[in-house]
Amino acid sequence: MAYMEKSIEEIHEALKNKEVTSKELIEESIQKSKEVQKKYNAFVSILEDVEEAEVTDHLLSAIPYGIKDNYSTKGILSTGSSNTLKDYIPFFTATAIENLNKKGAVAVNKTVMDEFGMGGTGTTGHTGIVKNPWDPSRMCAGSSAGSACAVATGVYPYATGSDTGDSIRKPAAYCGIVGYKPTYGMISRYGLFPFASSLDHCGVLTRSVKDAAIVVDAMKGIDKNDMTTWDSKDIHLYDSITGNVQGKKVCYIKELCDIKQYPNASEELKEHLKNFHQQLDLCKTIGIEVEEISIDSKLLNAIASTYVVISCAEATSNMSNLTGIIFGPRGEGDNYIDMMKDYRTKGFSPLIKRRFVIGSYVLQAQNKDRYFHNAQRVRRLLVDTWKELYKTYDAIILPVGSGPAKYLDGSLDMLNEDTAALEEHMQVGNFGGFPSITIPDGFINGLPVALNITGNCYDDENILNIAYALESNMNYKGQIAKEVNHG
Repeated sequence: MAYMEKSIEEIHEALKNKEVTSKELIEESIQKSKEVQKKYNAFVSILEDVEEAEVTDHLLSAIPYGIKDNYSTKGILSTGSSNTLKDYIPFFTATAIENLNKKGAVAVNKTVMDEFGMGGTGTTGHTGIVKNPWDPSRMCAGSSAGSACAVATGVYPYATGSDTGDSIRKPAAYCGIVGYKPTYGMISRYGLFPFASSLDHCGVLTRSVKDAAIVVDAMKGIDKNDMTTWDSKDIHLYDSITGNVQGKKVCYIKELCDIKQYPNASEELKEHLKNFHQQLDLCKTIGIEVEEISIDSKLLNAIASTYVVISCAEATSNMSNLTGIIFGPRGEGDNYIDMMKDYRTKGFSPLIKRRFVIGSYVLQAQNKDRYFHNAQRVRRLLVDTWKELYKTYDAIILPVGSGPAKYLDGSLDMLNEDTAALEEHMQVGNFGGFPSITIPDGFINGLPVALNITGNCYDDENILNIAYALESNMNYKGQIAKEVNHG
C-alpha cells in the first residue's frame, strides 16, 4: 500500500494503529524518490541514512517530508541549486526545519529549485531541469519545482517551499496540488537563503488544505534570530478549519478575469477563465458572496516590472557575500578581485547574472530614483489598493496564470504582454505580506489548473477556511500526478 499518497491524518492514524512503521514509511519514500528522480529530476540529494522517528501524538511525527534546497540543514548538503554552493554543508539548521524536526518529522531529501529561487521555470538549478509529472514536456514552474513535483508524485504528503513572487503557489498550481504561503513573518526565515528579504516567505506544498494548515502550524513561531517574525501562538490554523463560510465576501478583478480583455486568447486561456467562473458560481452555492471589482489596468500591468526591480535590487545586495572566499569553491586569479570575478562568472547561470546586472543598475545613484524608488512607490500603491479591498471583502479570488503548465521548449523567462498581469498578480501577495493559497480547481487537456485566494495580513485562518470549503466541494483534493499521453 502506498502510504505516502495518503493525507497526513491518514498516515498518522496508520502509525498509531501500528499498520505501518516509521522505518517502512522512510523506505517507501526513499524508493519513490529514486523513481521520481530518474523520470523528473526533482532532487539535489536523497538522504539514504535517515533514522526512524518515534510516533507521538503530533500529527507530523515519524512522517517523511522534503526540504527545498535553500533551507540550511546542519551536516546536509544545501546548495540553493547553484554551482556556487555545490559542495556547501551548513553548520546550522533553519528555524522552520528545526521546528518540524522537534515535532518528529523526518526529512528524506533536498529538492531542486531555480538557482537561489530566482526563476519561475524550474529550469535553472545546477542539477538540471525539473519536469512536470503530468507531462514531462512541460515545466513545473518555480522556484519550488522539486518540492511540487515530489508532493504531486506521492513521495511524501508535504515539502517545504519558499515564495518571493509566486514560487510556492505557481508550482503547486502546475502540479495539481496545494501551495500556501502564510502572512509575512509567521514562519521564521532564519536559515533560509535570502533572495529578496522584503518579499521572501517560507511556506509549504501539500495535497490538501488541511495538510497545509497542519504543517504551517508546526513551522511557525516567533524567533529571536528573525526580527520580522511575530507571535502567532493564538493562531491555530488546523483547529480553525470548519468549512463554514456563510456570510463571507470575496471579489475578483474584472481586468484579469474577463475574456474580453484578451483579444488574442488561446484556447487554454478561454477554458481556464471559463472554469474559473464556474468556481465563482460554486462560491455562491456554498454561501459566499461574490462581487466583481475593477482596478486600473495601468496599475495591474506595473506588477511584473515592479517585482523585477525590487527583487533584483535586494538580491544583488543579499548575495554580495557569494565571493568564493567565505564559502563555496575558490575561484582562480592573482588577487582577490580576480578570484571573485572568476568564481561568480563560472558559478552563476546566465539568468542569475542578468538579474544581478539589473539589480546593480537600478541601485546606481543616477538610476535609483527613476527605477528603485519608483518601484517602491508603485508597490505601495498596489498594497494600498489591496488593503482597501480587504475593508469590504474577506479575500480576493483569482485564476492562477493563463492556463496549465507551459512547455519547456518555449520562452523560459519572458512574459506575454497580453497576459503579463494575469500571470504575475500573485506577486502582490509578496508586496503586502498577505496570506495566499493556491488550490487545484480543474483540468485542461488532462493538465491541472488552479485558483488563488489571498487575504489580509494575519487573517490566515479565514483564508484557509475559505480554501477548505471550496476544496471540499470540488474533486481535486489528494491528487497524485498521472502522466497525460498527448500522442
